[in-house]
Amino acid sequence: MENKKFALVTGATGGIGSAIARELKNKGYSLIIHGNSNVEKLEKLKSELGEDVFTVVGDLSKFDICKKIVDKCLEIAGSIAVLVNNAGITKDNLIIRMTEEDFVEVIETNLNSAFYLTKLLCKSMIRKKFGRIINITSISGVHGNVGQANYSSAKAAMIGLTKSTAKELASKNVLVNAIAPGFIETKMTDKLGEDTKAKILTEIPLRRIGQPEEIASVVSFLVSDSANYITGQVINVDGGMGI
Repeated sequence: MENKKFALVTGATGGIGSAIARELKNKGYSLIIHGNSNVEKLEKLKSELGEDVFTVVGDLSKFDICKKIVDKCLEIAGSIAVLVNNAGITKDNLIIRMTEEDFVEVIETNLNSAFYLTKLLCKSMIRKKFGRIINITSISGVHGNVGQANYSSAKAAMIGLTKSTAKELASKNVLVNAIAPGFIETKMTDKLGEDTKAKILTEIPLRRIGQPEEIASVVSFLVSDSANYITGQVINVDGGMGI
């Protein structure tokens, strides 16, 4: 399938991940979509997206599983043009109550997975002299957030990973950028109480929660020819919250 342009989207069963997958499919990409535990939802998304969509399943916090997934991706596609590191979890708690296990699990899932997949896939991108890597970080990684020492640390480190990798790979025409969503309407934000949501809205100049499609459209831009001179950047999509 060398004549097709493939994108790998991790965490594709979530609200943002599935929106990114739909957007890239609409732009003509063949897809490999990843999920971990919700295989039924992953297969449902595959059926919805139609032809030239493949699935991979596994815990991306483990290097050996990432290696197997990458090997399968390359077997299917020959090469991957676009990698979207979107997989992530939360284990929120105040730092005084946060367990070591919860801290490490979030770091391994949200940060290590992005490092593993970037390391493993950039080799084929370098050979092709083309690649686009998009890391989905968070406004929490830019500004920090109460109760999210683990999540904010992982997302902040992802920004460092983005900038360092961008410098290393730029001469090979492999562009690496990050998107920092603010509060987006997903299952993660659905867990928030109404009082919390109301307080958050007062901190957002646009006075609304964002939609997953608004993240997907920025991904679409960053992988397009219109963004060929952009690398190492973090684009906040937060309704102005970070101003």
